[in-house]
Amino acid sequence: MERALVDALARDLAAADLTGGGVAALVGDAAQAALGRMVAAPARRAALRSPGPRSTLLRALVLGDRVPTAELADALPALGVDGAVALGLVAVEGGTARPLLAVRPTPFRDALGVGEWWIASDLDELSGVSRLRPDHVLGVGGAARTLAALLPPVRCGTALDLGTGCGVIALHLRRLADRVVATDVSERALHLTRLNAALNGVDGIETRLGSLFEPVAGERFDLVASNPPFVITPRAEGVPAYEYRDGGRTGDALMAAVVQGLGAHLQPGGAARLLGNWEAVGGRDGLARVEEWADASLDVWAIERESLDPAQYAALWLRDGGTLPRDPDHDRLLGAWLDDFERRGVDAVGMGWLALQSPAAGRCTARFERLPQPIALERAGAHLAEAFAAGEWLAGLDDAALAAEHLQVAPDVTEVRHQRPGASGPTVIELRQGGGLGRTVSVDTALAGLVGACDGELPVGTLVDAIAALLEVDAGILAADLLPRVRELVVTGFLRPVSD
Repeated sequence: MERALVDALARDLAAADLTGGGVAALVGDAAQAALGRMVAAPARRAALRSPGPRSTLLRALVLGDRVPTAELADALPALGVDGAVALGLVAVEGGTARPLLAVRPTPFRDALGVGEWWIASDLDELSGVSRLRPDHVLGVGGAARTLAALLPPVRCGTALDLGTGCGVIALHLRRLADRVVATDVSERALHLTRLNAALNGVDGIETRLGSLFEPVAGERFDLVASNPPFVITPRAEGVPAYEYRDGGRTGDALMAAVVQGLGAHLQPGGAARLLGNWEAVGGRDGLARVEEWADASLDVWAIERESLDPAQYAALWLRDGGTLPRDPDHDRLLGAWLDDFERRGVDAVGMGWLALQSPAAGRCTARFERLPQPIALERAGAHLAEAFAAGEWLAGLDDAALAAEHLQVAPDVTEVRHQRPGASGPTVIELRQGGGLGRTVSVDTALAGLVGACDGELPVGTLVDAIAALLEVDAGILAADLLPRVRELVVTGFLRPVSD
């Protein structure tokens, strides 16, 4: 790949204003929103009504439409059609250029703010491609955006993107780290990672070919991120496998290998953020199996966002690969999935996030929970990092020391009371978290009173004593009940030390 050609492409994309704002100005907000739903027709109609370089590049590189080579030449004055062919963007057939890759403006939000990149990937559903090639390189979807949002907002020296795909997570990691290593089993994925880094003027990303941790044997990193090929696909003849999602192992064995390998590749104080799937087998909870995978020396927090039964899970990934219920192969492939799950006793598949840290001392945090509620991702990465830090802080405090601390309520916390008509007091009191992980916690009168009084002025122990006197209960017994729950509220972000 010639850097001069990539630089020429970047100049042409910028000159045509093939950006999020430029596309919206060309096709309108409604058509742009439809693109986000993988619906191309409104944008295509609008682009055809407004010919010009931006329209041509939108049709060719965003929608994957064939365009006349003369129009493409006008739209790429610096790169030229020959340059586009050399970069593998198009193939020329007579007087028509047939797109081979998509190059799309991609807005992003991460721990450091907002921005936009051009991201090259393989053609997909938006481009009218229904059956994907086995070495398909995925563009930026919801999973990548979620993983980017989970990254801790901390500068570091080295980072690892395990299973980089098109390289978008490597780009996010480079905003945090001085040096990034991006690995993948697909040379095609690594090629597109290098293309995307060059296209966006990002240096400091090294690509390495190989499976899982093999390319980084003996190395440790400050930050590891991975959206690994965790999809549970039956290892059966005639079932398509895709490099971007299928790790080639039975069940969730690949996910287990990723989690188990982290301890040997994190620097002291290092962090890892993963997306993944895990199976519930033979009536055994999937999160309990995740707990067994995790290195005992690491803090670990597993969050299951959704659980699907075998039929739901199979249908989801058949659709992802371009096989619809109306297709001739659908029922045969669905049967292969269900046969595999039944043979191995799989009851359900959990889907979610994993956050791990290498603590300064022994393990402080081990959480395995289901959080299906809507979560605003804007501060998710910061919240997870704060929660791990809170766990380490609390690990150094016994109850007497915690009682001497001053705490305050987080600014996103509200209280809701539910009371039956005519009742003398509330029957249910809830604390609700507007940020963080969007939790709602039911509390009793004593804990609600303590939280309400946490303005940082008085130590926790003094507040407990005052509440005990008000409720006419023993202060020691009340403290034994409240302090463990105060610890939980600190870890989950409802309360925080005044020093924060």
